Amino acid sequence: MSDAHPATLPEKALLAQCTMDRGRTSGPGGQHRNKVETWIGLTHKPTGVVGQAGERRSQADNKRVALFRLRLALATEVRTDAGLSDTPTPLWRSRLRGTKISCNAKHADYPALLAEALDHIEAGALDPRPGAAILGCSQSQLIKFVQKHPPAFTRWNARRQERGLRTLR
Repeated sequence: MSDAHPATLPEKALLAQCTMDRGRTSGPGGQHRNKVETWIGLTHKPTGVVGQAGERRSQADNKRVALFRLRLALATEVRTDAGLSDTPTPLWRSRLRGTKISCNAKHADYPALLAEALDHIEAGALDPRPGAAILGCSQSQLIKFVQKHPPAFTRWNARRQERGLRTLR
């Protein structure tokens, strides 16, 4: 089994794999906006995936948002065999309610769950059925779960089109 998916790493471990850039941004925020470097950009060195934020006036808030966006981007763009098995991870099982996966797309657990779902989907040749069977949810619930993050759903459909498969709705 390989290392954990980068979207599932604890904050400190993930930040250790990143370079952090700081800067100033333009836009709304009044006269305090450009006095300090509140914009944060995080680049995951092993993959080149980026998460950034600059819409808040606090550097700490922007760092938190940039880290969450980085986790979402990693979950969407990076495929691993980490966690692939015949049983879902304890985190996934804790979020199952019958055959429905219960997690808001803004929740801190969402990127890790999305990474697990997409890894299983990729392992099933982009067909949601095998992944849904292993993850213990219905095929439609798995599709709805991925749809909560439109870039992930768009990427999944683009990969399906590349292989001559019909797009999902």
